[in-house]
Amino acid sequence: MNYVPGTASLIDDIDKKHLVLLRDGRTLIGYLRSIDQFANLVFHQTVERIHVGKKFGDIPRGIFIVRGENVVLLGEIDLDKPCDAFLQQVSIEEILEEQRLEQQAKQETEKVKLQALKDRGLSMPKADNLDEY
Repeated sequence: MNYVPGTASLIDDIDKKHLVLLRDGRTLIGYLRSIDQFANLVFHQTVERIHVGKKFGDIPRGIFIVRGENVVLLGEIDLDKPCDAFLQQVSIEEILEEQRLEQQAKQETEKVKLQALKDRGLSMPKADNLDEY
């Protein structure tokens, strides 16, 4: 087996099923169809998988182009290995509702933390202000 540097090493993985974790936290599963020198990826029959607790749901996305700089993790899925029995697949509507409730709970927790800091005379910079520094 010869070593191939850079994104050229992904040529052997074309037409195989992959999972990709993006910088914004999304998880995509699909067949890798194309790559380029910038590690931009093209997936076919792509689904976006959303996990909430022990439940997951798949949202069909079709053909999906991913810019290379947004890839955090890329891995081949073993089709011979049985599916994980610990997770329960639910409908798209149900998983989106679960995700919304989870995000609301996180926002409420964050508000309580910010109020506790404010009560102690401390403050946290907002995430959108961090780009100015």
